[in-house]
Amino acid sequence: MRTIAIVLALGALAACSPSKLAYGQVKSAMMDAGLSEANSACMAERMTDRLTLGQLQKLKQLKGEKRGLMDYVAAVRRVGDTEAIEVTASSAALCATGLAREKR
Repeated sequence: MRTIAIVLALGALAACSPSKLAYGQVKSAMMDAGLSEANSACMAERMTDRLTLGQLQKLKQLKGEKRGLMDYVAAVRRVGDTEAIEVTASSAALCATGLAREKR
């Protein structure tokens, strides 16, 4: 019985990986940066799975007026993190075309 409890606890911890916990914060930060809720949700899904927590922290600093996806990608480009730019640009493209599918 104790073994089952330990396995269940480990499974619960795995389900709450840092990327899953960061999803809500990243989505909110992207909305604060001016993106729509739909684009923020779609992009946050992919970005939290592909970027480190440090990279996500940098992107959370972006604030701004209402802006489109390409304006947001340009703002990320100014952060200077090549991987963050690539993930953001590909996420924006997939979300804009509807090819990205939300899991949450």
